[in-house]
Amino acid sequence: MESFDGFVFPDLSGVIVHDRYQNYDKISGVIHQLCCSHLLRDLEDAAQSYPDAIWPGQAADGLCALIHAANTARDQGLAAVPDDAIADDLRLFRHAVRVGLSEVRRVPGSSQKQPPARLLLECLRDREHDVLRFLSDLRIPPTSNQAERDLRPAKTQQKISGRLRSEKATRHRYAIRGYISTAAKHGTDVIAALRDALAGNPWMPPIPEKA
Repeated sequence: MESFDGFVFPDLSGVIVHDRYQNYDKISGVIHQLCCSHLLRDLEDAAQSYPDAIWPGQAADGLCALIHAANTARDQGLAAVPDDAIADDLRLFRHAVRVGLSEVRRVPGSSQKQPPARLLLECLRDREHDVLRFLSDLRIPPTSNQAERDLRPAKTQQKISGRLRSEKATRHRYAIRGYISTAAKHGTDVIAALRDALAGNPWMPPIPEKA
């Protein structure tokens, strides 16, 4: 936990897309988008745990439809998904969550371990803004898939070598990879961005407009 606080927290700002790892909720001054890929996997697990229940599949179908609507609106150059484009799917998603909550009851006693499906449903209900934030701001991705792909080379090296050398070298490595990845995502030529950085004139991403 100390390494997470010291190594990850200071570099986080703006909107972070993440799974429901509790430490992310301790970060002040950031906005959360829960990764929908993780939520869909959790819904799939719930469908296997409750094979006769309809709500897991309905919630998953609704969430997939909302993600598709966001992708479509983004391709159209919109800043947010129109309300009328998601009204039906949003209604089905919310209805599935309500039904699930009625079927998967909490275990009595605050100290008792709750079923994973119950915790998932409570998250979908209580943190709906963090689940569906990508609909109101299309700059926010619905999943952390891209971030995980960016991190995978570093994790591969860690598994091969068993370590990432010193903390200083690791920070430099991540800074370089982050710079390259961010430049590429903004359509900037990576070689040109590296050349400019070495020349003392590093490329910088545009400052996002306030919503």
